[in-house]
Amino acid sequence: MPASPSTARAINDRLALRLLQQDGPLTAMQLKTMTGLSRPTVADLVERLQDAGLVRVVGESGSDRRGPNARLYGIVADRAHLAALDVRTDSVAVAVADLLGVTLAEATLPIGSDTGTQSAVELAAAMVERVARTAGTAPLHSVGIGAPGLVDPVTGELRETAGLPAWHRGLVKELQRRLSATVLVENETNLAAVAEHRIGAARDRDTFVLLWLGHGVGAAVMLDGRLRRGASGGAGEIGFMPVPGTRGIPSAVNCDGGFHSLAGSGAICALAAEHGIRAWSPPPGGSQEQDPAAAFAVRAALRAGGGGAEAFLDALADGLALGAASVVSVLDPGCLVLAGEVGLAGGRALAARVEDRLARMSPLPTEVRAGTLGGGAVLRGALFAAREAAQDALFAPGAHAVGGAGGHPL
Repeated sequence: MPASPSTARAINDRLALRLLQQDGPLTAMQLKTMTGLSRPTVADLVERLQDAGLVRVVGESGSDRRGPNARLYGIVADRAHLAALDVRTDSVAVAVADLLGVTLAEATLPIGSDTGTQSAVELAAAMVERVARTAGTAPLHSVGIGAPGLVDPVTGELRETAGLPAWHRGLVKELQRRLSATVLVENETNLAAVAEHRIGAARDRDTFVLLWLGHGVGAAVMLDGRLRRGASGGAGEIGFMPVPGTRGIPSAVNCDGGFHSLAGSGAICALAAEHGIRAWSPPPGGSQEQDPAAAFAVRAALRAGGGGAEAFLDALADGLALGAASVVSVLDPGCLVLAGEVGLAGGRALAARVEDRLARMSPLPTEVRAGTLGGGAVLRGALFAAREAAQDALFAPGAHAVGGAGGHPL
């Protein structure tokens, strides 16, 4: 059925707003060229967006011609703010940005293992509120949270997972209670894949698998530009994947013996020690996850060179290729991104080693790339999630309210 006039207007408005976010500021003539709409249609939509407080004149183009087409239109970025959280086992990082994604304030809070659940929740929630106030007076519209573990694909809630702190789930619920904003939760590795796809190593790929190599290990599956989460939200939990070269097999509640035993930070540090590569340990009170010792060991090996360092990097690539081969044989993604702090530290040198071994193990051609965003990918991905939620609400026809609606899945 053909779209109704109101639906057509909404589609045109959303298209124009996305172009203004990605490429703006733009003139009306540029919008006409990029959208393919007629001049009267563009004039009408610009007027609608200005009346709704979403767009304003921010200057004039360099053209000698004066008039409406020479005016530059831009998003009203301070209409509302967005927040992003990266929730780790022993820390929380938060960033608050405007609607264009420009970071206005940020902070990181270490949380020790001896901190009680309620205390951790209160400390983290108070930090989010404090950073939001520091960013300015605009209200928070959407909050994106990246956390380890499983997110229920129906309810959008973080599921209780053995081995992860109880305060993770408590923090999500507390923010939903305290903030007049939409709070969205997503697995951290999935958000890293979103960020690497938008602005990182996979910008030119709509189908790829991201291997997260940080304190822990995980995967995100991006097929045809869409994340695939699985029936229970557990797609990519490759830490539990049985692989040769480990002692024993994993269980439903413990990934020891799975791929985690080859690719987790502890395993990489142990492998480095076997080859005489010294790993760094964080100072007391520091967060191991924000700069895991494994990343330090990989950097040290690349700098040192020589027999022991080369042997360590080769052995690491052997282990990573074992897990990668299983993923590739099932999904045939054509591209694998080694992400997280370890992927960034290894760079092209480690990626090339893994690609070489993968080519010997699998008949499916697979390019292996190094992630470019490191541990910061989760926070960037969470910000993208918050921005998408704001776009869906603020840029819909008749959407003049700024406050969110709390607790919807991505």
